[in-house]
Amino acid sequence: MQTRLNISGHPVHPLMMTLPLGLIVCAVLFDFGALVGLHFLGQVGYWTLVAGLFAAILAVGAGLIDLWDVPAGAGKRRVVAYEMVNLGMVALFAIVCLVRVEDQTGPPTAGIFLVELLALAIGGYGAWLGASMVREFRIGAEPVDDLPTDVIFPADARRPRPAPARPSSRP
Repeated sequence: MQTRLNISGHPVHPLMMTLPLGLIVCAVLFDFGALVGLHFLGQVGYWTLVAGLFAAILAVGAGLIDLWDVPAGAGKRRVVAYEMVNLGMVALFAIVCLVRVEDQTGPPTAGIFLVELLALAIGGYGAWLGASMVREFRIGAEPVDDLPTDVIFPADARRPRPAPARPSSRP
């Protein structure tokens, strides 16, 4: 499927998702470190989360632009679910940032850390949804003629793929 936002034919949104997810995971790890006694990591975790949120907003925006190019059907429903899950994760982390804005240098409370873990689990589900869009609906993936796509994308029993073309016996 061709998308509007691409670089050399590769969709931009999947590339943009790696940065916010990495920053958010690191922020949660830093906050865990602050909770177990390395208090200076609380401020690092806060600002890493802020950077992750800015990157996530850009990535969600790119995903919303790509949403217009997805044809109606089950694939579009999956993309909408994916975007809603990611927006939910971003909203929870934004609430965490707003609660922590008064005390950026200290460790988060246990309740805030639990909300971060919940939001991280929601983000993990969103990442799984994104991967399933590629596997099942080929959203964000271009057809490749010279690679064995049946190895890269195994045939799904719910969505059988056409048999590969047989080479002609002409010399």
